[in-house]
Amino acid sequence: MEYLSTTVELVIGFIALLIMTKLLGKSTLSQITPFDFISALILGELVGNAIYDQQAKLGIILFSVALWGLLIYIIEWLTQRFRGTRKILEGKPSVLIRNGHLDRQEMKKNKLDINQLQHLLREQKVFSIREVAYAIFETNGTVSVLSKSNYENPTKADLQVPPTAAYLPVTFINDGHVDWENLEKFGYNGEWLMNKLRKYGIEEYKDVFYFEWKEDEGEFIERM
Repeated sequence: MEYLSTTVELVIGFIALLIMTKLLGKSTLSQITPFDFISALILGELVGNAIYDQQAKLGIILFSVALWGLLIYIIEWLTQRFRGTRKILEGKPSVLIRNGHLDRQEMKKNKLDINQLQHLLREQKVFSIREVAYAIFETNGTVSVLSKSNYENPTKADLQVPPTAAYLPVTFINDGHVDWENLEKFGYNGEWLMNKLRKYGIEEYKDVFYFEWKEDEGEFIERM
């Protein structure tokens, strides 16, 4: 009887979750917001606890799923009906790179450092910050990128231009700290780095927020 009871509760819980998901019209996984993700976790947890709690009855499972689903539905209805609630309940996109320059304040607000931003850009097939005119941090945690005109299509293949070697950009200074390992790996030293900084009137590493080096294009520097 215990196996039968667990089976019935599990099947009914599964069906209830499926129905609730369909009714709420969930977006794809890559489009869900942090609130959607947490809501899904809690919804699954409610069903799981109800199934494995010996004192929980079938009615508790259905009630828990229905109540939580109703709360989510109300939130989504509010965001669709009243635009003013979207900023509070869904958040809003943040411009992390504006006119080719990093916005440190927006990065701090969104708890992002340079390494995390570079990872998000690489997911969009952008391997250098210098290629970006605008980068928008979306509410679902992804980054939308508008490349500078020099890096947009048409490609060299479209223009029938002979291909050239591709160089990977490397970070030498991140938030005022020198990555000496990277510097030595690429055959440079502190004197070379300081000479590059002095070209921009910079005398101390701590005054540099971000320094990127690309073999074919040289340095890209953002000050503190």
